[in-house]
Amino acid sequence: MKYTYKTQGTCSSHIELEIENNIITDIAFWGGCNGNLQGLSRLVKGMSVNDVISRLEGVRCGRRSTSCPDQLCRALHEMGF
Repeated sequence: MKYTYKTQGTCSSHIELEIENNIITDIAFWGGCNGNLQGLSRLVKGMSVNDVISRLEGVRCGRRSTSCPDQLCRALHEMGF
């Protein structure tokens, strides 16, 4: 399943996801702090959706009320996970 999620309140503009059998098989964050997001992409690629949500949901970025990791979790919830 491929999905594109438009982020809100973060430095990235959107997240592109591909999930098969509840495993994140491909992910890309567009815009934002590229080096950190590349590291996050490498971290979650191959992880189960449930593990990503349990580890990253609610993570904040500085004084912002959300972050790219939190927005990833919101995207996964919007996808039905």
